Amino acid sequence: MTRIYLDHAASTPVHPEVAKVMLNIMTEQYGNASSVHQFGRSAKRMINGARDTIAAFLGCSPEEWVFTGGGTESDNLALFGAAAATANKGRHIVTTAIEHHAVLHTCKQLEKEGWSVTYLPVDSTGRVSLAEVAAALREDTVLISVMFANNETGTVQPLQEIGELAAERGILFHVDAVQALGALPIVLRELPVDYMSFSAHKINGPQGIGGLYVRRGAPLNSRQHGGLQERGRRAGTENLAGAAGFAKAVQLAVQEFLQRQEKANLLRSTLLQELDRLIGPEGYAINGNPRHFVPNILNLSFPGVRTDVLLMNLDMEGIAVSSGSACTSGSLEISHVLQAMNLSDNLLDSAIRFSTGLGNTVGEMEYVARKIETLLNRLRNRS
Repeated sequence: MTRIYLDHAASTPVHPEVAKVMLNIMTEQYGNASSVHQFGRSAKRMINGARDTIAAFLGCSPEEWVFTGGGTESDNLALFGAAAATANKGRHIVTTAIEHHAVLHTCKQLEKEGWSVTYLPVDSTGRVSLAEVAAALREDTVLISVMFANNETGTVQPLQEIGELAAERGILFHVDAVQALGALPIVLRELPVDYMSFSAHKINGPQGIGGLYVRRGAPLNSRQHGGLQERGRRAGTENLAGAAGFAKAVQLAVQEFLQRQEKANLLRSTLLQELDRLIGPEGYAINGNPRHFVPNILNLSFPGVRTDVLLMNLDMEGIAVSSGSACTSGSLEISHVLQAMNLSDNLLDSAIRFSTGLGNTVGEMEYVARKIETLLNRLRNRS
């Protein structure tokens, strides 16, 4: 059976060069970076080398980079850490209704702990308004958290404008950039951002390793206690192989950025052109912003066929796609992101996310479009 993986927004295959780097460390390096003997010193050099590499390619100082266990931990550390460090100045946070649950659930927990959180609406394309952000700010607002690119629709937010507004008001700004890394150019020293969250397994790196950029001078209280690793900001023995793999993945993502963008745009346009040809533009709808988007994520609705039915049938054809965030896709609940966009029920009930990446081809996009045509004809006629 043909097997086509179109769920790269959930997790990506590890790049062969990343795997090679990691295997070398896992088979040859077993020291603890906190140990003072030669094995420990070697491990320390490796973790510092990985940090230096990431900092160089993302445009920040090595001291501003904190290794974490993934994007979720990075979001949690940024929000809880910044909130705890600024509680004496105010207890109000502004975020959006379309954030990843790693942010939304953290905000809900902060509300239980006495914080006030404003959840901003978005327009029908999933974009937040700068005016809405400005209107939500209060005297006691200490933190704004807005994602860079949405994990379900690919819509890109007005990061620069929001960051400049936050800086003018003296408010800290956190950005979840898990889906932006590798899909958008990122030079941290040039961005008006205090904290930015990343994850390795979205860019062909290993699962279980992430990072948090913490601008020099930005307050952050540790959430994990034990040793003094990561300059006291994240205790725990470092994941050497994971950090080295992450560094290699970042290097490849930045160096191959233009080629990857060109390929992602080609795959996206091919799928859309084939769908136009086979089922007509009236047979589906694009959920997202037509101008501000990352090309590797495409959210489509196919009115008349339920999401779960189409997902199951595509899976039986060997095509792996998603109904949205991998953290909730197992439940097949209606996407909170699409609900926040106030889409009609026929679009909400039939939405599918296609996300492309390493290994996908134009031929696969043409094949997927043909399979969708066949399935839609069968399923719509049955209903």
